[in-house]
Amino acid sequence: MTSYNVGYIIGSLAKDSINRKLAKALVKLAPEKLKMHEIGFSGLPLYSYDYDAAYPAVATDFKAAIKGSDAILIVTPEYNRSIPGGLKNAIDWASRPYGTNAFANKPTAVIGTSPGAIGTAVSQQSLRSVLSFLQAPQMNAPEAYIQFKPGLVDDDGNVSASDTEQFLRDYMEAFHQFMARVLTVLPRDA
Repeated sequence: MTSYNVGYIIGSLAKDSINRKLAKALVKLAPEKLKMHEIGFSGLPLYSYDYDAAYPAVATDFKAAIKGSDAILIVTPEYNRSIPGGLKNAIDWASRPYGTNAFANKPTAVIGTSPGAIGTAVSQQSLRSVLSFLQAPQMNAPEAYIQFKPGLVDDDGNVSASDTEQFLRDYMEAFHQFMARVLTVLPRDA
């Protein structure tokens, strides 16, 4: 199977985010042919169409990182039963102005963790709606709503529960297969 350059976006701006820990685990468990790199967004100002004529460099760089990736993995928490504001702001920067959407035809997957029993199910559903509008093909199965318990994933991305580790490994393999199928139909930009 072909190698892919996969950008991952962590929906939380917190340095000690449990979703950052989950992202580290996913990077470790990803198939070798997935070259993973984080696409950060902490320096983005609040989006306004007033910027459309002259994007700041930080926004241009963010958007270019998405466009330069073969696929995007979003690892997100759930804030107030929805998408974190910083993540939504970043998505707005990457998809504007009209006609320059960096997510168009970009294979995507969404996963997240929370201490709550339903993980990040509601946030993920909100995010899927946004990604649908942006014409980003989405891996719809397997879904992954991870309940984070103390010690589940350490700071280095090691997963303590073998069944969760295998599930995450299988999730990343499914994402690899999904992007291969999508990019067969919608080839990467030359």
